[in-house]
Amino acid sequence: MRRISSLLSLAGIAALVAVSSAFVPPTKGAARAPATVPGPRIAALPSGDAVTEEAVNIDWRVLAGLDYSNGKATDTLKKLDGKLVRIPGFVVPLDDFQEEGAEFLLVPYYGACVHTPPPPPNQIVMVEMTGKKAIKLNLFDAVWMSGRLKINSVESPYGTVGYQLEGLKVEPYSAK
Repeated sequence: MRRISSLLSLAGIAALVAVSSAFVPPTKGAARAPATVPGPRIAALPSGDAVTEEAVNIDWRVLAGLDYSNGKATDTLKKLDGKLVRIPGFVVPLDDFQEEGAEFLLVPYYGACVHTPPPPPNQIVMVEMTGKKAIKLNLFDAVWMSGRLKINSVESPYGTVGYQLEGLKVEPYSAK
């Protein structure tokens, strides 16, 4: 019985080692998963011409690549300046109790900028919908926001914003 208990303990320790070694963070210089992923094709109207362009899915870790104290951006972020991107997030109206609007903020988590100190500028995107098209502004639902990204600092009622986005499309969020 003692032998079986010892074997089971060794098997348990081996399983823990195997599982924990699978979650070791990459070392410096190690290959990483790409920070950007091709997204859906979106019809963009940059100069009146209908153009179908591949949107790049980005996340807030990519946007955190902007050092808002000096304006320097990572190479990945610089390559996205002026490009069609798709960002998940939550909408924050610029006016309290606003239910629809063509200008609003996009933030990474629910409740940011509302009754709390705002996130840093590299975690806030000022969105202006193309053609001033008003959309429903629901604070509680996560969305995918698609449009042209500009690395540009602007002031909003909630503080300094690190990015502007020419909004083309808003969709309910799904993990796909």
